[in-house]
This record gives sequence, C-alpha cells and structure tokens, in this order.
Amino acid sequence: MTAQFPAARPRRLRRTAPMRRMTAGTRLHPAELVLPMFVKEGLAEPQPIGSMPGVFQHTRDSLRKAAHEAAEAGVGGLILFGVPAVKDARGSAADDPAGIVQQAVADLAADVGDTMVVMTDTCLDEFTDHGHCGILTPAGEVDNDATLERYAAAAVAQARAGSQVIAPSGMMDGQVAAIRAALDGEGFEQIPILAYSAKYASAFYGPFRDAAECAPQFGDRSAYQQDPAGPIGEALREVRLDLAEGADAVMVKPALAYLDILRQVRDLVDVPVAAYQVSGEYAMVEAAAANGWIDRERAITESLVAIRRAGADLILTYWATEAARRLT
Repeated sequence: MTAQFPAARPRRLRRTAPMRRMTAGTRLHPAELVLPMFVKEGLAEPQPIGSMPGVFQHTRDSLRKAAHEAAEAGVGGLILFGVPAVKDARGSAADDPAGIVQQAVADLAADVGDTMVVMTDTCLDEFTDHGHCGILTPAGEVDNDATLERYAAAAVAQARAGSQVIAPSGMMDGQVAAIRAALDGEGFEQIPILAYSAKYASAFYGPFRDAAECAPQFGDRSAYQQDPAGPIGEALREVRLDLAEGADAVMVKPALAYLDILRQVRDLVDVPVAAYQVSGEYAMVEAAAANGWIDRERAITESLVAIRRAGADLILTYWATEAARRLT
C-alpha cells in the first residue's frame, strides 16, 4: 500500500534563506526607525547611562555626531529629550528659547534636517523638579488645564527652534488641541503632531527615568497615564480624541507588552501609527545578552519584526542606528 504523505507542506517555503527572504510577509526598512536621543546641559563629555548600555546623555557636540551617524545609516528620524541644568516646579526650561532642547534642536535641524526628521518630545517631566508631567495643584495633583498652557508654550518654542514634528507625551486631556491651536496661531500650521495617544503607566520606563533624570519625587503617573489593566476601548477612545483634536499620527507606548493594542489601533485609523520600544525593553535584551542567555542580534531583529508585524509604521527604538546598518 502506498504511504499517505501530506499534500500541504508549509516547510517548502522555509527551506532556504533566499526562499524565506522572498516570501517574508514583514519587512523592516531603516526609514521606519526613529532614534530617541538625550542631551544634557552642562556636560563636558557624553555620559553613559548605566541601565541602558550603549545609550548616552549627550553634549550638544556628541549629539550632533550621533545624529550624523544615524542619518548616514538611513534612520528615518530622531526624537529629542533634554535634561536642563536647573529644574523648577513649572518646568521653565521647557519653553526657554535658550534652553538645552531648543539649542540642540537648532543644531540638529541645521545638520541633519534635510536628511531625517527631527522630532521633539513635548512634556514637562524632564524639566520639573518634582518629576511629574505637569503643573501641580496645592494638593499635589497634576493640574490638567494649567499644564496645557505649558505644553502649548513648549511646542511653540520647539517649533521656532526647528523641530519638524511635535510629539506630546504627557497624557493630559486636550493636549493635542491646545498644541495645535498654539502652533497654528504662531504660523506653524505646517508642523505635524505625533500624539502619544495610548501611553500606559508602565514598569518598563525605569531606565528612561535614569536617562532623563525624571523619576517622580512622590507618587507615580497612574492618575494620568493609562492603566495596563484598563479596557481596550479606553485606548481606542484616546486615539479617536487625539485625531479629532488634530493629531497627524498616533503612538502606542510601550510596544512589546501592548502589541494587541497596537494591532487594534492600526485597524482603527488611517494615519501613521508609531510604537515606542521603550527603555525597559531595550535594557532586558541587553542584560540577557550580556549574560549569554540570548542571541542579541536575533533578539533585536525579532522584537522589531514583531512590532512591525503588529501594525507599526514607525518604530522608536534605541537600536535604530545599529538596526539600520544591518538592514542596508
């Protein structure tokens, strides 16, 4: 009797590297990657961030060098975070024309603004002495509407300095509308807004708070960032609201722990969707690789492919330059 073998053999399309490459359903491109970068006022030389091996708090000069390297690798954009020398309760450095972010943005816009997109994070946590994302009430809560005025001022200052995309991350209600009105009122109607629409109160932000020196001095951010256990509909509602207020693109943050949210957002909207592969995701891979527990390069690529496959058009990742070099 003739043996019965399966007619369908999916392995046929997986046998060789050229076959896998030809039939790949998910592809990465350097232009889809965005590099988060940190610049700190008063540094004489770049400072390594202990919890994020390979990532630095930059001087203005070293920031420019790293940006050139990213541009040469084909990275699509960068997003800038700043650490001022002096912080206060209202985050005054956020909209200071001579503030570190504004100075560094001007550098980057002049250097690489024709070859990659220069973006700025628009929030207050990097600039406040209490570490929260907004102005506090006497009771110690974040005052939503007073904070919107500060976001609007910071966005305009960043646009004047040369930022090509404003990315509000504070999760204040109405932040996109306030920023859009302020930008338009100052003649910056051409500047797009990338809204951190679904941003969760995540444990994966820890290393970032080392890098930006913005750990809250009391409490946490659960009262304004989304609850990881909250209903999925809440994330989609935030996305809809931001689009109604004038957002040009939306973001899900973190990425890997929220791929389900990312997929639903991608299915909902017809604008670009970004996902932020956050500091904790980066640090876990680097730590495991340093201990010999995982294959570092494969883990990096696999994580990026997963984010892209879930629906991200843009991926913010600290591996942007390295990954782009491997892709070209």
